[in-house]
Amino acid sequence: MNYAELHCLSDFSFQRGAASADQLFERAKRVGYSALAITDECTMAGIVRAHEASKKHGVPLIVGNELNLECGTKLVVLVESKAGYTRLCELITHGRRVSEKGTYRLTRADVADGLLGCLVLWVPGKGATAADARWLHETFVDRAWLAVELHREGDDDQRLIELTSLARSAGLPMVAAGDVHMDIRRRRALQDVMTATRHSLTIVEAGRHLFRNGERHLRQRAALATIYSESLLAETVRIAARCRFTLSELKYQYPAEVVPEGYTPASWLRKLTEDGVRWRWPGGVSEAVRAQIEHELTLIRSLDYEAYFLTVYDIVRFARSQGILCQGRGSAANSAVCFAIGVTEVDPMRMNMLMERFISKERDEPPDIDIDFEHERREEVIQYIYDRYGRDRAALAATVICYRGKSAVRDVARALGLPPDQIDALSNCFGWWSGEAPIDEKLIEAGFDPDSRIMRKVIGLTLELLDHPRHLSQHVGGFVISDAPLSTLVPVENAAMADRTIIQWDKDDLDSLGLLKVDCLALGMLTCIRKTLDLLRSHRGRDLSPATIPAEDKATYDMISAADTVGVFQIESRAQMSMLPRMKPRCFYDLVIEVAIIRPGPIQGKMVHPFIQRRQGKEHAVYPNDDIKAIFERTLGVPLFQEQVMRVAMVAAGYNAGEADQLRRSMAAWKRHGNMDLHYEKIVSGMIGNGYSREYADETFQQILGFSGYGFPESHAASFALLSYASSWLKCHEPAAFACGLLNSQPMGFYSTSQITQDAIRHGVEVRPVDVLTSCWDNTLEDRADRSEQPAIRLGLREIRGFSEDAAVRVEAARAAAPFRGVADLCHRAELDQRERAILVEAGALASLAGHRNGARWSVAGVEQQRPLFSGSPDEDAIEMPTPSAGEDLLADYATLGLTLGAHPIALVREQLKTKRCLASTELGQRRTGSRVRVAGLVTLRQRPETAHGTTFLTLEDETGIVQVIVWPALGAKQRRELLGSRLLVVDGKWEKVDGVGNLIAARLHDLSGMLGGLHTRSRDFH
Repeated sequence: MNYAELHCLSDFSFQRGAASADQLFERAKRVGYSALAITDECTMAGIVRAHEASKKHGVPLIVGNELNLECGTKLVVLVESKAGYTRLCELITHGRRVSEKGTYRLTRADVADGLLGCLVLWVPGKGATAADARWLHETFVDRAWLAVELHREGDDDQRLIELTSLARSAGLPMVAAGDVHMDIRRRRALQDVMTATRHSLTIVEAGRHLFRNGERHLRQRAALATIYSESLLAETVRIAARCRFTLSELKYQYPAEVVPEGYTPASWLRKLTEDGVRWRWPGGVSEAVRAQIEHELTLIRSLDYEAYFLTVYDIVRFARSQGILCQGRGSAANSAVCFAIGVTEVDPMRMNMLMERFISKERDEPPDIDIDFEHERREEVIQYIYDRYGRDRAALAATVICYRGKSAVRDVARALGLPPDQIDALSNCFGWWSGEAPIDEKLIEAGFDPDSRIMRKVIGLTLELLDHPRHLSQHVGGFVISDAPLSTLVPVENAAMADRTIIQWDKDDLDSLGLLKVDCLALGMLTCIRKTLDLLRSHRGRDLSPATIPAEDKATYDMISAADTVGVFQIESRAQMSMLPRMKPRCFYDLVIEVAIIRPGPIQGKMVHPFIQRRQGKEHAVYPNDDIKAIFERTLGVPLFQEQVMRVAMVAAGYNAGEADQLRRSMAAWKRHGNMDLHYEKIVSGMIGNGYSREYADETFQQILGFSGYGFPESHAASFALLSYASSWLKCHEPAAFACGLLNSQPMGFYSTSQITQDAIRHGVEVRPVDVLTSCWDNTLEDRADRSEQPAIRLGLREIRGFSEDAAVRVEAARAAAPFRGVADLCHRAELDQRERAILVEAGALASLAGHRNGARWSVAGVEQQRPLFSGSPDEDAIEMPTPSAGEDLLADYATLGLTLGAHPIALVREQLKTKRCLASTELGQRRTGSRVRVAGLVTLRQRPETAHGTTFLTLEDETGIVQVIVWPALGAKQRRELLGSRLLVVDGKWEKVDGVGNLIAARLHDLSGMLGGLHTRSRDFH
């Protein structure tokens, strides 16, 4: 007997279904189902995954939804036609938009139109009546059934009699259904955990919410035949035959209003491009540029993508009209057309552009353009898009948040009833940064018995829960914009953030269905550069823009080559700083390579070491022929960019442009889907057929695999390199303004306020403390006595932890009205409450008025509520208070500011450290390579890149500078507590210095945090 399951929930019902679409369709194929309906509750979030799984396993998909109306009526809606799909999406949108995120609200009135194009199954509850049956029959006429769902429970026979009576009362046909929540019975324990989690209960407490048995899985047809009559089973197949809609029928229309009257999309893009050509190349374009532009316009026209480029142009135009710095990147952004219309600042003629990298006839989907905006002003752009296209036609893409180790073990442990302290300890065992030691070792260290029954259950269910969807969040900036209301394509719901709506599909779903997405992303460095340029304009009289910053400056490259890059864009990380003295960038393209080479792709493909050897002249690149030389010569024979891999496939293996792009997509998906094997034979045989040796062909393919999932496009690297250079130039030539702009743009980057401040001081910049007499909310520049020197930085009130911008504005306004006569005058006129006064005292911001912190404490304690009669009374005579010690000031500085301009904490304990034979960071440089040394410092940074195979990189800071420490995995596992928990760390190890790069290879770690007393320091860990 054939059977089609018409009521099945996947894991995209979020903590209801316990199986993925792939697992469900694989099982449906194995048990011989005719079709499978995916009916997640009031969501289409998982339907694209179901569409792909259906194609993969060859089992037809029926698109549907389960809807629970407010009156208690449960409906399963199955899509029969495209019109029905549109109506269902609109219904889900309505239900979601009138409710808070994560919930929905629908009534019988919302389905009173009968949902044309849909079929409806009624799942009667225990209290269902004949009146309910008649309403269903009258509302949906000949498109309604009563679903019979039996699960081998004790009352199945009586339940069948009741359902039959209900159906007959209104003339409703009956059909079998499974209310499926998992693919196989064994998934029952996981389903119970999800149910308990959904209700915020333990499994013991969940009781009535749990299923009585494991029958809600995709059962064998033979088993179903013993439960349901032949007629009920046959009806499932007849219903499935009526549901012929597939997601492939969806057609996306680009927005039309980006084209002014009198133009077509093609003619308007042509006009903008020609205007841009005259702007970008005022002296005229070369034949190569003109040929590239014509090639791109022809390709764009043939694929009808003009509206996409025009939409992006319109967004960029708005941002620039508001003075918002932005820069387009992505492969499409670095086309000649995008350069001409101002979407990007990278001249594609300087790059090895491959147009088919982002747009080709073989790949019928929109190209990819990311636009970075100042992170503090991106919201203006987002609201412009909403205003321009309306909230019915513009929404952010979703991001599916999946269970990872920490979140999975927490939910499992909570469901199994473990106490909060044990849940926290287990969560720490599953942090990705906790090392690569076997889980049993971590559990033992945390005080657990890994062999106990409960712990085996926790670990087993945790591993099973990994990667299942947890909830739907919003994409960081991926906008979907349509000519028609989005709700006709995909449901729209409220985001957690006010004034935001999201569609229920994520980035991968959009790619699968070819929907336009424009990534409007936030980039802190753009904010920093804009603020730095504003400071230069207002304080230094230098009117610069990113485009007019002097190019190819020797001093800037000298600074970069010395790895003096704290705070600059992209080349500030520990790994980059180790690479820079070896690479010694001397031109813009060197920066493009530098940005790209410290990436997982080149590292995993073992390409970094050969490149450095060739860069330093220690070996020479060998090319099999001139074609390969033309591709790899700029990168010294080493493949660093996706575009190079694609060109090799085309030149050496005979791929056409579309096939080369499919290779790129397979590379990106290889880690998840393992489909690179499809290309192995084609690449190797193609290269051998073109005269290459099998050895070289195999080597080439292995390098391609190194890129898989991590490959970096040259176009992205070039866009980032522009910002790397601009930020480096500003740091080199205007260190005060750059540090000030960087501080005003926090949080961003690798470095804390303290590290940025310390770095500025080491570069000769004077940094002045927070002071209510001069400080504004932001950090500012102040003149120094010698105007030829760099200005000083005055720390702003924003640096005081817990002090609000509103209070800072009141201080500034009161100060502008009249100078403060004392602490009481400040407190009264700025209307500072008791908490705000105390914060200013502890931050040392009242020193100019009260002498020091102790004096300020006394002065603030004497401030009384102001009475009109005495509003002009001066402060009482000050009482002489003892001056705080350096240690007391240090504790207060770190507690309130997170930094100090006084003595460094390590300086105060240096004598004690000397007795322990600890060297200062500056003394390391005098030691020969291979020396055994001991150093101590504040831990300011911990990093463990995915490509480091468990190696941890530490940055220690003392009063003279910083020390970079390498902790191998074995030591990290052995001394995990010292590695992860120390604030003041002493490291015994071997000093190594190669090519100007010094590292301390740790042999033993000692936690001396107790020496810091109550000092509150923070490190930036594993970002």
